[in-house]
Amino acid sequence: MSQTPPQDPLIQHNTQFAIAIRDFGKVIPMTVSNVEDLKELIRVSGSIGARYIQAKQAASRPNYIQLLSASQADTQVTIHWLNLIDTQGSRDLEHRRNQLIKAAEELSRVLLQLIQKGRNG
Repeated sequence: MSQTPPQDPLIQHNTQFAIAIRDFGKVIPMTVSNVEDLKELIRVSGSIGARYIQAKQAASRPNYIQLLSASQADTQVTIHWLNLIDTQGSRDLEHRRNQLIKAAEELSRVLLQLIQKGRNG
C-alpha cells in the first residue's frame, strides 16, 4: 500500500494564510467599500498559493520563475488590499490586519528566496 507523500509545507502555509484572510473578512465591518475590497483581497490571497502550486508543476525553469514571481507579486497586492480595509478604529481588527500584513511580507520574502535560488541554480 503506497502512502501519500507529505504535502509541501509552503502549500500548507499558503492555504492557512488564505483561510486566515477569509476569517478576517468574516469580522470586518461590511461597508460598501469593504465588501468590494474584500472580494479583491480574497481573490488575490488565494492566488498566492495557486500560482505557487503551478510553479511547482512548471515544465521549465523560466516558467517556474515567472510563476513564482507572479505569486510573490500577489503577496504585495494582498498587502495593498489589506491596507484598504476600513477597520473603523477597532484595535482588534487593526491587530489582526497587522498580523496578516506581516504574514504576507514573510511569504513575499520566502518566495523571493525561491526566485533567487531558481535563477542561480
